[in-house]
Amino acid sequence: MSYLYNITKIVISSAIINLLPVENLQAQYLKDSFHNNFTIGAAINYRQVRELTQQEEKILFAHFNSITAENLLKWGSIHPRPDQYDFEAADRFVDLGNKMNAFIVGHTLVWHQQTPEWVFEDEDGNALSKEALLERMREHINTVAGRYKGRIHGWDVVNEAIFDDGNYRNSHWYNITGKDFIKEAFRSASKVDPDMELYYNDYNMWKPAKRETAIQLAKELRAEGIRIDGIGMQGHYGLESPSLEEIENSILAIAKAGFKVMFTEVDIDVLPNPVNRHGADIDATFEFEEKYNPYTTALPADIQKKLEDRYKELFELFLKHEDKISRVTFWGLTDQDSWLNDWPMRGRTAYPLLFDRDGYPKENVLKELDNLQP
Repeated sequence: MSYLYNITKIVISSAIINLLPVENLQAQYLKDSFHNNFTIGAAINYRQVRELTQQEEKILFAHFNSITAENLLKWGSIHPRPDQYDFEAADRFVDLGNKMNAFIVGHTLVWHQQTPEWVFEDEDGNALSKEALLERMREHINTVAGRYKGRIHGWDVVNEAIFDDGNYRNSHWYNITGKDFIKEAFRSASKVDPDMELYYNDYNMWKPAKRETAIQLAKELRAEGIRIDGIGMQGHYGLESPSLEEIENSILAIAKAGFKVMFTEVDIDVLPNPVNRHGADIDATFEFEEKYNPYTTALPADIQKKLEDRYKELFELFLKHEDKISRVTFWGLTDQDSWLNDWPMRGRTAYPLLFDRDGYPKENVLKELDNLQP
């Protein structure tokens, strides 16, 4: 059966029919449609682990068989002070995944953002030595990953350590330890739980220089006997960029190097921004301007159609390479909760996901998918 035929049966576009209640869309459930291809995930936020709305609960349990922690497992959230860990939200997140019988992804053990400054300083505010910082990182990984051993099934061990040009990001981590923080993070995570999957995760992985550095890093880890299972391509895309060819080239290159491919943070930004840039460099922000928030009530029909077509062509590509891709995770559950409402400027009305701001499927997808039938 061709992947084009398979795609006609499933809900993959951000235009999902809303004429029927979610519970009447049994044949359209994402996780069921793709159960022979790859898992389908969603990022879950603080509010949702505390209390899902009735509609959110319906779509989460019906459509997804994987969840990722959006912010609640990041260092600043779970380990805000040297002598304090806060596991309440993280425990709720894991409990939710268990109720779903889902593949649970931890995000992230080491990142240059949302990490408190004290992590890199001694009691007097001076920069830590290399070994002191690595030991602090080991303790954090042992505590956090150790608490969820056997319950979190995969970790984004290191997140966004490479610039788009292929150079390593000059973060505190890198400036103090060089690449050793990456190696030691993977080594520590593997010791904590030999059975969980370990990933390097980054945005704009379709850019050749960035992709090649990530692949060489992963090869270097393996050459030194350090386990790494996959490379996550975040998938923060626009309506036209990157091209399918650019995305496909990275799928092929990562798989050829012997690593699992997963699309970890998929969304499609339909809004203009001052530099026409996509990705996830959260430092690249701008002051709000009304002209960059053009669709405050709904998307025009032509933009909605472009969004439908973009999701459709992306999933055609994913299915073409289903033997290489283990997971596709959307970065959020509904448009209302998407980070793109506040990036690259706060206060916008974003439409990047499969479910609208009220948690209902978007319309017209079945008509669009019918056109793909052979």
